[in-house]
Formats: sequence, structure tokens, C-alpha cells
Amino acid sequence: MKKHQYSFFVLILIALVSCNKDENDTERTLTENFIFQDGFETENNFLDELFPSNGSRWSTIQQTNPSNATNEISIINSEFSEGQNAIRFFAYRSDSQLSKIDIEKNGLNIKEGDKVTIKADFYINSNESLENLLLIDLECCSCWDPGVGDNFGSENQCPGVRLIMSGGNDYLSIERGKISAATLQQTNFSFPRKQWVSVEWEMTMSANENGLNRLLINGTQVLNEPGMNMPNADIFRDVFLNEGINFTLQEPTFYERVQIGATANPTAGNIELFVDNFSIEVE
Repeated sequence: MKKHQYSFFVLILIALVSCNKDENDTERTLTENFIFQDGFETENNFLDELFPSNGSRWSTIQQTNPSNATNEISIINSEFSEGQNAIRFFAYRSDSQLSKIDIEKNGLNIKEGDKVTIKADFYINSNESLENLLLIDLECCSCWDPGVGDNFGSENQCPGVRLIMSGGNDYLSIERGKISAATLQQTNFSFPRKQWVSVEWEMTMSANENGLNRLLINGTQVLNEPGMNMPNADIFRDVFLNEGINFTLQEPTFYERVQIGATANPTAGNIELFVDNFSIEVE
């Protein structure tokens, strides 16, 4: 009888250890993933609520105004895709200054091999041409060579990939000029105006051509192409050597910030847009 009781006790102990191991493995897997999401909900429609001191929401506002106008940003409750709030951006057209108005989340650590999924809902309240309007930027400022400084302007000191309207007017595409690669462009699916549109941007990060780049609009896949989506040290070195400059990409190389809004408005017109239901997930 005692032998049976002992055997039963051992089986229970093994089961408990196995369960604890599974729980630890699950917890470890969850902590290796990262997700940040924000529906721009506020108590009193105050923009400051998006920037709490504990850093749990957004980090900062990026705003560059044209010479004779002031770009606008606010929380609204008159137009939204979920909840009761959305964020509104009004970007005047650029002049001698490149017009920008967006919000930024810092503290990311997106490295080669990571799978990144960025989602957001957009409402573009404009009939103007959207050619070259930028909506989302994923950037690496820490990888810039400090010895080169700002010889190429502050605009170029944060290499990365971006979502851009291209192809003649309003075809959302993946812009890679800041990592010295061509735009991954599509001209089959025009971006809807004056309605909420869901955008999903999925990438497997790589500094070489084995990266993956996928873009969906309202659930329809409009791009699915291989290609680099992170800065490549050899390419940067060669590009700068052509200008007689020694450039060393700083390591480790990772994307540390994401921006959303009118991250640049070089279009011919003023653009009003709303954003809701944002998320970024890193696996």
C-alpha cells in the first residue's frame, strides 16, 4: 500500500514540475514578444493624456510647420473607428520647410529576424492629391554614424522604412529611400477617401534581400514582396564613399521608434486625416 502511495506521489510531483515548466516556457515566450496598442481614448479629449509621465503611451509629438502656417493635432470625438476618440492631424502643404505633424513612440528594439506587424485605421478627409504623403515611419536614429553628423541634414539621420502614397496619387506603398533601396510600389488598389480604412503592414526584418514585406488595405493584400527593410552596413559604406565620406553604420542596428500621422506632407495641398486603433507587435 505504501509503495502505491509513493508511486502516486511521484506521478503528481512530475505532473506539477511539467506544468510549471510549461507555464515558465509560456511566460518566457510572452515576454520575448512586444505589443503596443492605442485607440486614442481619453477622459476629456485632452491630447496630454496620450503622453503620461510613465511612458506607457506615446513619447512625443513631431511638428514642423511651413513658414506661414501652424499644423494642427488634437483628440476628437466626432469621427472614430472604434471607442469614442480618434486623433486628428492637419498638415499644411510644405514650402521651404517640409511640413510634418505626427506622434512618436520611442523605446522600441526591432532587430534583424523580428517579425513586425503595424496596424492602424486611417480616415483621409481630403480630395487633394496625396502624392508623396507619408503616413508611418519606422526608424533607426542610433545607427547613424556620429562622425558624419548632420552633413546630409537632420532629415536623413534616422534611416528607415515608411508608408508613402505614390504611383501618381494615392496608392499606398513601402518607401525605402532612406536605406538606399527602391520603393516597393503598387498601383492596383487606390486608397479610399472620406471613410475609415484599415492598414496592416507586416515585415520580417532583414538588411538583405531575404526580408519580407507585406501590405494589406481593408484586408486586401496589395503588396507581398521580398527585399531588405533594414539599413545595410556595406550599402551605407559604399553610398557614402561615393561622396568621399567614411560612414560606419552603428551596431547593434535596430529600429527604436515608430511615427504615425502626416510624417511628411510634401503634397501640393493641405491634408486632414484621422487615425485610430493603432498597434505594433514584434515577435
